[in-house]
Amino acid sequence: MPWAGVPAAVADMVRPGLPGMVEDIIAAVRAEVVEYDQPLEGEFGRLFRDGAGAALQQFVDLLGYDVDLPDVGVYEAIGRAEFRAGRTLDALQSAYRVGARVAWRAAVGLAQPALDPRTMTVFAEAIFAYIDRLADAAVAGYAREQSVLEGSVQTRRHALVTLLLSGDVRDPDAVERAAADAGWPLPAQLAVVALGDADPLRLVHRMPVGTIGATVDGASVLVVPDPDGPGRRRQLAAGLRRQAGVLGPTVPWTRTHVSARRAMSGWTLHAGGRLGSDPLAIAEAHLLDLALVADEALAGDFVRTRLAPLEAMTPAARDRATQTLRAWLGVHGDVTATAGVLHIHPQSVRYRLAGLRKAFGGALDDPLGRLEVAAALRIAELLGSY
Repeated sequence: MPWAGVPAAVADMVRPGLPGMVEDIIAAVRAEVVEYDQPLEGEFGRLFRDGAGAALQQFVDLLGYDVDLPDVGVYEAIGRAEFRAGRTLDALQSAYRVGARVAWRAAVGLAQPALDPRTMTVFAEAIFAYIDRLADAAVAGYAREQSVLEGSVQTRRHALVTLLLSGDVRDPDAVERAAADAGWPLPAQLAVVALGDADPLRLVHRMPVGTIGATVDGASVLVVPDPDGPGRRRQLAAGLRRQAGVLGPTVPWTRTHVSARRAMSGWTLHAGGRLGSDPLAIAEAHLLDLALVADEALAGDFVRTRLAPLEAMTPAARDRATQTLRAWLGVHGDVTATAGVLHIHPQSVRYRLAGLRKAFGGALDDPLGRLEVAAALRIAELLGSY
């Protein structure tokens, strides 16, 4: 075994620094692997801290002895737990790689006086071979749990998401039973991410822990527990990568359909690039736009009615009039400021406004009329009409 060639004196020098080494590993993994950047609570925190501590203690105890690893069942169990928690295999392997690097750097610092060049080489081989064995066991446990559970669990989770999105919860007990069958603890608060027609299962393992996904009536969604928790929003955005998504409001699980409806209402706008350039759009940051186009047929009729004077113009005149109106309304009717926005003389602005006032029949001099024209212009922009 590679650790047999490491002198026992190295173990004696490293052992007192193990608690600090555990903390360094935890900090590095949380900083470098986004799936692990969360509070160390519950089973996650226990497995993370106890697993790192036990692994280091076992390694130090093996130094100088030509014996194989004891039972690696505990690391297979860690792999199974990581799959059940929804973290990816890539994340698990990354965590082991980061842990190996930090452990090596810390151990060398502690044992430096006993490490001649040859011993340092043997020590490096030992620690990286040891971590590889642990990682292999965890990956094997992850893969077995995945093969056994993934198919049946996803079927149950699809049924649960369908139930949550169906409307007001009239039978909480039925939802609680469905959640128990799916192995998904119902959170106090959650939010829905609309994905259009993207495959939610391709994304779910990159999402915050506990996220589940399904395609319901042709619409793909993710259901994210505790979306406002530390680091959750950042992990959502990072997990989407280049895939567009709209995050609905945070709601109790009994109101999941409300978050879903809000997220889905923004999907078309976001897919068309009208809710910003970030892959993750936050529905609550665009409530006015969502309200303006909530009923697309009604919104279209509103635009045609309020902006009818523009339709009578030639395309070039319509573009000029639209630019003038947007600039003038945007600066609250200040002619000089409008001229600055358009890079034209104020007298030219007055000339254009005289024509627009005539075309709109006095609506631009009425507060409600101006509001309606401004709203119609915004709706037209959202719908791609102008």
